[in-house]
Amino acid sequence: MTENESLERAIHEEVALVPYDPQWPALFAAERARLLTLFPSQLLDVQHFGSTAIPGMPAKPIIDLLAGVESMPVADSLVAPLLDSAYTTSAEFNATLTDRRWFMRWSDGRRTHHLHVVVLDGPEWRRRLRFRDVLRSDAELAKRYALLKEELAAQHRTDREAYTRAKTDFVLSVVGDV
Repeated sequence: MTENESLERAIHEEVALVPYDPQWPALFAAERARLLTLFPSQLLDVQHFGSTAIPGMPAKPIIDLLAGVESMPVADSLVAPLLDSAYTTSAEFNATLTDRRWFMRWSDGRRTHHLHVVVLDGPEWRRRLRFRDVLRSDAELAKRYALLKEELAAQHRTDREAYTRAKTDFVLSVVGDV
């Protein structure tokens, strides 16, 4: 498979959850170290979030990283260097985002990492980390979320955006206003 074929396959990859993998924190740590080495002054912090950051949670096997920067102009200045550092993105999708920039790494036709660059300690930073932290500390709530994810993955197997949108009410019920 060519690199372009691999990217196309990753872009159109179906929603498929797998059981929690205890290697996910190590995969995060390796990518965090790589990013902090590449951008030591621009990235103020890098956190593991999303379902792969919640022990026991089934997830799409994609490591979600939240990178905190000083401002959105700094985030914008990282687009080209991140594209030169094994990430890709959708300029059209990023143009719809006011509070973050989104990037993806892939390998062998599968997504491996999603990177969200946001303002450190801004609303998006706080919201995403609050969701992670609440689910880490509340096993019953995490179980309810896992069941919802499995149901929605089955319903929206070929539509990632619909899958993500369908989880929104649950996420908002957990994070409230931050």
